[in-house]
Amino acid sequence: MAFNHSIKTGFSFGLTSGIITTLGLIVGLHSGTHSSKVIIGGILTIAIADSFSDALGIHIAEESENKHTHREIWEATISTLVFKFLFAITFLVPILLLPLSQAIVFCLVWGLSILCVFSFFIAKDQHTKTWKVIVEHLLIAVVVIILTHYVGVWIGSNFA
Repeated sequence: MAFNHSIKTGFSFGLTSGIITTLGLIVGLHSGTHSSKVIIGGILTIAIADSFSDALGIHIAEESENKHTHREIWEATISTLVFKFLFAITFLVPILLLPLSQAIVFCLVWGLSILCVFSFFIAKDQHTKTWKVIVEHLLIAVVVIILTHYVGVWIGSNFA
């Protein structure tokens, strides 16, 4: 990537968090409610509230390292906010355009594909085995998806 460190930090964090958090939310809410409206509300909440929260988290983390300029800290903060928002919001499109069960499958394929491609480039940049990085990142995402699915099932069956 040709990004500077601050933008790369925001892009990497925003992409990863935007995908994994939003997929977990979508799967959990779908398992518990089977409601497009609830899932749309959840995605918008993630895109707004969690994007700002993550941006502040990156801001504070970068400040705490005490090795970045004021400009670098704000570049990382704003790029985290923008990229998290953008990646999260992309999941609205299939929810709005497809039947819900198809949209969930599309979201899973879309999100995991983006994560695979990004992981591939990370591995290439680090000169490590691409399959190891991809498997590691996908495994974490799949664990989140499985856990949120079962939490959604549990909530749907106990608090309906």
